[in-house]
Amino acid sequence: MVRSKLLRGLLVGAAAAALALVLWSGAVLEPFEARTWDMRARVFASHREPDLRVVLILLDQASLDWARDTMGLTWPWPREVYAYIINFAARSEVRALAFDVLYLEPSGYGVYDDQTFGAAMAAMERFVGSAFFGIETGETLQWPQTVARPALVAQQPYDQLEGVLHRYPLAAFPIPEVAQSSLYLANVQLQPDRDGVYRRARPAVLFDGSLVPSLGLATWLAGQHVGGDTAQPVEVLYEDGAVRIGTRRIPLDSNGDVILNFKNETGRHRDFSAAAILQSEIQILSGETPLVEPDELRDSYVLFGFSAPGLFDLRTSPIAPVVPGVDVHATLLENLLSDDFMRPVAPSLAVGLVLILVLAGSMLASVVSGAGRTVAVYVLCLPLPAAVAFLGYALGYWVPLMAPTAGMALALVGANVANYATEGKQKRYLKNAFQQYLSPAVIEELIQDPDRLRLGGERRELSIFFSDLQGFTSLSEGLSPEELTALLNEYLSAMTDIIQDEGGTVDKYEGDAIIAFWNAPLALEDHAVRAVRAALRCQAALAQLRPRFVERVGKELHMRIGINSGPAVVGNMGSRTRFDYTMLGDAVNLAARLEGINKQFGTYTMISQATWRQVDRQFRARELSRVAVVGRAEPVTVFEPWFDADYQPLAERLTTFERGLRNYYQGDFAAARKVFESISDLDPPASRYLARCLHLLQQPPEHWDGVWVMTEK
Repeated sequence: MVRSKLLRGLLVGAAAAALALVLWSGAVLEPFEARTWDMRARVFASHREPDLRVVLILLDQASLDWARDTMGLTWPWPREVYAYIINFAARSEVRALAFDVLYLEPSGYGVYDDQTFGAAMAAMERFVGSAFFGIETGETLQWPQTVARPALVAQQPYDQLEGVLHRYPLAAFPIPEVAQSSLYLANVQLQPDRDGVYRRARPAVLFDGSLVPSLGLATWLAGQHVGGDTAQPVEVLYEDGAVRIGTRRIPLDSNGDVILNFKNETGRHRDFSAAAILQSEIQILSGETPLVEPDELRDSYVLFGFSAPGLFDLRTSPIAPVVPGVDVHATLLENLLSDDFMRPVAPSLAVGLVLILVLAGSMLASVVSGAGRTVAVYVLCLPLPAAVAFLGYALGYWVPLMAPTAGMALALVGANVANYATEGKQKRYLKNAFQQYLSPAVIEELIQDPDRLRLGGERRELSIFFSDLQGFTSLSEGLSPEELTALLNEYLSAMTDIIQDEGGTVDKYEGDAIIAFWNAPLALEDHAVRAVRAALRCQAALAQLRPRFVERVGKELHMRIGINSGPAVVGNMGSRTRFDYTMLGDAVNLAARLEGINKQFGTYTMISQATWRQVDRQFRARELSRVAVVGRAEPVTVFEPWFDADYQPLAERLTTFERGLRNYYQGDFAAARKVFESISDLDPPASRYLARCLHLLQQPPEHWDGVWVMTEK
């Protein structure tokens, strides 16, 4: 049965995984993947601090307002204004300075404006300028002869790199003053995902036979520059799933992009307003104390860009809906400095992960049944892909989330539908066959494991319950069949509800007698406690029913109960077509004897010492006797139990009884007689012992062992 369920789960899981992979490869899941990607990025970015070596100088709205109000400058600014920013960076001895600004046309303020700007760049030495590379937009197909090509040296044939890195056929280059004064010319083109969010970057692109670094990569390379007018050659080697540039191995996804590792819950880096830097440079030149000390930028990698809304260089990142475009370049630079890029798992590994998770979830869902367990499987399995994806992100790996999640959901639903289709009929049969005499919990276990329905049994310790109504045979003779049936049904229903509420299994009814047991087929560690509690609850329930029964039958109804705990054989016994879930064994016989022995002592609930040992301190009880029952050689110590609240009013009388029993065991029948006589009118067991002591005083035993030998069953 389990094997067939596992096979069914395997087939359902394989189909679900295949469908999920088809949806994944067809980009159907991409919008949902993007949302979970952003969630992961936000969760982990909030616990990561940005690299303080990366600094942004932002031309924000405050800078535009300051320049207009104090210097009378309107947009666009003269380029010599930017020379002040470059000079401040040089004064600060920054590792590198990059401008995320395209200067494609000569300045409208004249040639001198461009010359001043270019001179500041040339003096900077580690300056990174910007160029534009595109597929449909651009001005030229070739690298200008007057501009030095990037110092990235491919270690493989160019056509091999074309299959890995993006190639752009068109480009737009800056004015000569910028192009010829830059240590590197960098690609500033950013490519968003389909939803417009910038999650990746292209570390380098191909143009006209050259490798062109991105702004972030070029800034990092410039920071490694050891001096001179030209950049030193840097080797570029494509390896499996990554490109090695200099000392950095940059992992690439299947599109040749690098997955950015965002930090800081705002998605922003340490930044300064362009106005503050301009004022600081002017103040230093005037001998005044600057707003920003040059030391605040020392040894940092500085990127200049726009953040004013009207300058149209705002982007959306996974962390924030609005960030300056230069911040995306800064994130790539930061990842290069820390060497902590997100590494995409290999496609084969991603497919394997989908198969493993989905097949495991499907097979698990196929072997469980019941609403509670099904919900538990959903609660356990559905979050598993997310847990793996989040764990992967924490370890620096980007793991697809939606493909395994979709596959898992399809597998769980498919497995449940298959379970219902194949097992619904069997479950209905089992419920109809067993609900009459088994508790709901037992039926549920049989539904989960129908293989238990076979002839034979198992040996297990049980707590066994026998009950019988006192004098019911004579009482029934005065009732019509209809009255007798109604009375029995009401009585048996009330008692059965209590037994099953305590986890017991009703073995059978024999007229007014009830036979039940605990700890099979469901294992219950506290089976003895449950059995005794059920007995006391049954007595209390009958006490409430008694006045109504008196009105109907003219006399009080009392129930005798015997309970014993011990090993027995339990299982389905009978023919192949008709059987009962029942029990056999000496422990069962003893429980039946104890029910009958109640008559000898005038009690209504009796438990064996084997049961009392397992419930001690859960209830109160008095020792009744050491008895030798019919058909059993060894004597058994028996007890009468109570709930604590019921015991307290009887405590004084029961203490007296205990003293008399102690005298009785010692063979001092005269002393025992006096003690029992003092409470005999109130306590039926004491009355029985009084008669017993009188008999033993008249006929003293030869060998006294304190055992009361029963002559009746």
